[in-house]
Amino acid sequence: MNAHGSLFQAFVLHRRDYGNTSLLLEVFAAGRGRFPAIAKGARRARHSTSALLQPFQPLWLDAVGRGEVLTLTRIEAAGPAIGLLGRPLLCGFYLNELLVRLLGRDDPHDPLFVFYHAALTGLASGEDVESLLRQFEIRLLDELGYALALDVEADGDRPVVPDRAYVLVPGHGMRHAPADDCADRISGATLLALAQGERLAPHQLREARALLRHLLEPHLGGRPLKSRELFRRFVVASAPVSGSGSGLAPCMSRDSTHVEITNRSLES
Repeated sequence: MNAHGSLFQAFVLHRRDYGNTSLLLEVFAAGRGRFPAIAKGARRARHSTSALLQPFQPLWLDAVGRGEVLTLTRIEAAGPAIGLLGRPLLCGFYLNELLVRLLGRDDPHDPLFVFYHAALTGLASGEDVESLLRQFEIRLLDELGYALALDVEADGDRPVVPDRAYVLVPGHGMRHAPADDCADRISGATLLALAQGERLAPHQLREARALLRHLLEPHLGGRPLKSRELFRRFVVASAPVSGSGSGLAPCMSRDSTHVEITNRSLES
């Protein structure tokens, strides 16, 4: 038992209005995994918990209930909110959407919870975003039981060689790419960097992104990720406008409503 008694560490992955005064949340918690919960009265004027029940805010929670949807009975901050703005903010929502879409309910994934917290901290501190996202995707696939060996070929006997090209064989793994193979190719150096958790060089980013998208697609049920579309809109909106001194889109302003607006745009 920790110093907070029965409370457990958690993050809100998604929130939406419920009834006249409450919030319906998707929660990711240590020791519990992902589950839905209601915060009764959280939207009432002067209610202190509404500001806490936002994505990227570390929390201590307690909850009760016998059905699928629990009711939160206690809410405390477990530290300052992890400040994400602009591109890192959208990347944070991408991580949240992956967890909502791919994690089963009430299935604890404590190593992934720790890695998720570290990933958010990395986004806020300015770490290499692309490398961080790819490592999170790999860790998530591993937690779900869909791990792919990236340092050996599909037959398990031949190690991946940095200066060779490889292709993905769905359901099996990587194999050496013959010269006449037109499938998406990825260098052995990129595969080894992914396997070892290393930072990706600029020329490796496209290969890694394409590979992880191929690996994730079968588990997403054919529905596109809304965070990807939101990011595409952000890139377009962030393009420098003639006569403007900044490429920052108006929707990336720092007012307190931005997180809520973006969160609602990801609703199913």
